[in-house]
Amino acid sequence: MKPTVSIIMGSTSDLPVMEKACKFLDEMQVPFEVNALSAHRTPDAVEAFARSAKERGIKVIIAAAGMAAALPGVIAASTTVPVIGVPIKGMLDGLDAMLSIIQMPPGIPVATVGVNAAQNAAILAVQIMALSDSELAQRLNDFKGGLKAKIEKANKDLAEVKYDFKTN
Repeated sequence: MKPTVSIIMGSTSDLPVMEKACKFLDEMQVPFEVNALSAHRTPDAVEAFARSAKERGIKVIIAAAGMAAALPGVIAASTTVPVIGVPIKGMLDGLDAMLSIIQMPPGIPVATVGVNAAQNAAILAVQIMALSDSELAQRLNDFKGGLKAKIEKANKDLAEVKYDFKTN
């Protein structure tokens, strides 16, 4: 099995956040790899990874980073594979990482999800790949249907909650 999605994080301390992406990709039956690379500590390895990603069959890269959050942008600078950035909460509640990932120069786009929103990054990766994979598109559609069912159930449960002045 060859990976089609690559999850990259600045250090293994990001794994508790990125586990949600791993679990979602697993649920969607999408082969993926997980590695730690640092834009500051292993810049040559980051560049080599990014340059080889497409030829290795990687279709989407999810890159998590906190603080200076250079990793997603450095990867995007060296590949044409779509990069999704996940800002990791750290200093300033992750605002610093989010702004670093969002503010890319023209020509080096990085799609960015919310702070610690690894599952949304994985969902976006699957949505991108589902454009050319009907079986994956069906699994994604089933997942989205499940989201609707959860809200419908929540509303039924809320209808049973009683308060003197509640009107529904």
